[in-house]
Amino acid sequence: MKTVLMMPGVRKILDVCCGLRAGERVVIVTDFEMGRIAELLAAGCAEAGADPVIVCMAPRDVDGAEPPAAVTAAMAEADLVLTPVSRSISHAAATRAALGRGARVLALSDFREEMFSEGGIRADFPAVQPTCDRVAELLSGAREAHLTSAGGTDLRMDLRGRQGNSHSCIVHAPGLFSAFPNIEANISPLEGTSQGVIVFDGSIPNFRLGVLREPVRLEVKQGMIVGITGGEQARRLEGLLRERGNLEVYNIAQLAVGLNPECRQLTGQMTNDHGALGTVHIGIGTSENLGGHTRAGLHFDGIMRRPTLRLDGATILDDGRLVV
Repeated sequence: MKTVLMMPGVRKILDVCCGLRAGERVVIVTDFEMGRIAELLAAGCAEAGADPVIVCMAPRDVDGAEPPAAVTAAMAEADLVLTPVSRSISHAAATRAALGRGARVLALSDFREEMFSEGGIRADFPAVQPTCDRVAELLSGAREAHLTSAGGTDLRMDLRGRQGNSHSCIVHAPGLFSAFPNIEANISPLEGTSQGVIVFDGSIPNFRLGVLREPVRLEVKQGMIVGITGGEQARRLEGLLRERGNLEVYNIAQLAVGLNPECRQLTGQMTNDHGALGTVHIGIGTSENLGGHTRAGLHFDGIMRRPTLRLDGATILDDGRLVV
């Protein structure tokens, strides 16, 4: 019976966000933990007259890892790729390759059944898109970002020559990417330029760390994390990164502003928390899919509350309040 309640959300994703058309080739990439979500999306695609194919794989070990070669090949032949997976492949080379061949990609990482009817899906995505585009334009035009927060963040980044990305949850044109429902504008800073301190006091949805019980403090020098301090969650994060065995996992990869007014609180769910209005998240690891040059084998994000963001001295976020 729950299916009846979820199908309006499925249709909103496919119609409003994806602009799905009859006859389109849709590849739905999923894993053994997320098959139910994939089936609902496939049913909506078939109802619309599209041609859906579900490709199922084992869950990846971390967010940002590559899917198997067979999945990569299927993605490359699609008009639209949907990715309801338990661990994100948004930053995988396979996703970048599919976008390069003209596929539209909507990521639904760690998506939950209730998200078809609650929270971020309630947003008026076309109405918010101009704001998302505007913030991305401001990021594109800036030379330097200075990020501070009530929790103690004080970070500077060089943005010269980098393009902002408007991820408005609307992917109607070939080669567009967004994740659902986390409306966000983001940019990848120049490698080696980020300096200062990051304090995550909201959540780190990746690695199942979730909502933070204690702040996680990162010391950043020359674009890389050089120290991690805090409580038990900080120690877990430090161990997970150390186990990867490559320096690229410490790269400051992304500056992102959450813009979904219906993502009202941090829950530990990835795409909800990334989109929470008035928050900022910093991405770490792979930056290549965002306009950077680093491939790390993983990508994770931490969210901070009450951020203030200045671009070349002009404030666009003031203590968590958008002022553009």
